[in-house]
Amino acid sequence: MNYQSKQYSPNTQFSIFPPAVKHLLIVNVLAFVALNTPIIGKALFQYGALWPLGSGYFSLWQLVSYMFLHASLGHIFFNLFALWMFGQAIENFWGTERFVVYYFLTGIGAALLHMFIGGGGAPTLGASGAVYGILLAFGMMFPERRIMLLFPPIPIKAKYFVAIFGAIELISGFTRTNSGVAHFAHLGGMLVGFILIKYWGLKSQESY
Repeated sequence: MNYQSKQYSPNTQFSIFPPAVKHLLIVNVLAFVALNTPIIGKALFQYGALWPLGSGYFSLWQLVSYMFLHASLGHIFFNLFALWMFGQAIENFWGTERFVVYYFLTGIGAALLHMFIGGGGAPTLGASGAVYGILLAFGMMFPERRIMLLFPPIPIKAKYFVAIFGAIELISGFTRTNSGVAHFAHLGGMLVGFILIKYWGLKSQESY
């Protein structure tokens, strides 16, 4: 296999928006608009964000709803860009049904790990946990594909890219406890993703 066939570069055709990824992008954008709307936004934050168990605001549905709320334009942009970039490959490879199950289970797993290990007193927002689960899946399903880093601008195999991100989050979870970033939620998404992939017996594209 030559270098070009391993280089990961998403298609630019409309087919790169499979159903689940497309609808997740749309719902996240609509939720972001609603969250920044007076009155509606306040209620959405109060009832939709993931609140700590002892806060008096926690509800079971927040394990899902928090994934659709984002704190800033940069927050939603990077999460949705990663969801599109890596998610379309996974959905096309696995099929929509399995992708949807995986996405929500990794997001819920991320929430639970964050609440019981890394959670503080502040509410949590964002699809990062599920996105890290998708990133883990990409690294396991397409380990030899190359991703171009922004800095330094060099290509790196997906399996190493994922390993580096996982290590950074693990170290940050113990050393940057006041960073405002839900590091254990990211790790939770990756951990649940790994368990699901092993449980389902899924193999990388290179194995077929």
